[in-house]
Amino acid sequence: MPQGSHKSPAWPGLLLAALGAIGFSGKAIIVKLAYRHGVDAVTLLIWRMLLALPFFLVLAWWAGRGQPRLSRRDWRDIAVLGFTGYYLASYLDFAGLAYISASLERLILYLNPTLVLLLSVLFFHHRLQARQLLAMAISYAGVVAVFAHELSFEGASTALGAALVFGSAVSYAVYLALSGKVVQRLGALRLTGLASSVASLLCIGQFLLLRPPSAAWVPEPVLWLSLLNATACTVAPVLMVMLAIARIGAPLSSQVGMVGPMSTVLMAYVLLDEPMNGWVALGTVLVLSGVFLVGRQPAPR
Repeated sequence: MPQGSHKSPAWPGLLLAALGAIGFSGKAIIVKLAYRHGVDAVTLLIWRMLLALPFFLVLAWWAGRGQPRLSRRDWRDIAVLGFTGYYLASYLDFAGLAYISASLERLILYLNPTLVLLLSVLFFHHRLQARQLLAMAISYAGVVAVFAHELSFEGASTALGAALVFGSAVSYAVYLALSGKVVQRLGALRLTGLASSVASLLCIGQFLLLRPPSAAWVPEPVLWLSLLNATACTVAPVLMVMLAIARIGAPLSSQVGMVGPMSTVLMAYVLLDEPMNGWVALGTVLVLSGVFLVGRQPAPR
């Protein structure tokens, strides 16, 4: 058999991408369960980042072996990306989950591809195609359907929670839009480890500014939930998605990642007793359809 004619099977990459998407989606479920024990977003976030920090540091060290030393420009970019992509986006997401369902939160966050597309139009002179406009309209119609349903029985708190989570999605879209050249320079794993470490330090600083040290004492279930959040829903999904991209490529990994919102809806129904009705189903189908259409477009320059 000629060299290079043997192709590795695709199923390990597909499985890694699916498990990574499910792991990321489980974060909302864990946060909602932790809120039942009376903690707030600031305290919950510091425990997540504290427990994940050792993994991020090891990841940054391992990925940086044999690489050039970081310049001032590198550290500046890492600080900006750590603030937007991992600190601010995480805080706004955690805060918003105190007011809205996990299903609506996941659908709002899944608007990221359309938000990156809009940023490319505003700042990188990318021209929208008619198909892309249709895709965005479909996605946002899905979120509006679920939002309007929750607004009818939750009122102003739903609007506040949705605004916070949408801010999280915008912050992470800024991270995605700005990280392209930095990823090429530093590598995805090294950048993820360093930027996440910066975000962890920012979360610690935020807690020390806003809460007394005694507020760090939380019920034991919150500690276990935070450990699960840090490992199964933060560190492990990052590695699984990166490995999936290496095996099957980013486009296919992104398409497999559409299992995320559906898994959130199912877990929310089973673990949180959140309703699974026609509005949630319609919103999920519309958002995934819009993301699928956006994903089929060539990446903006």
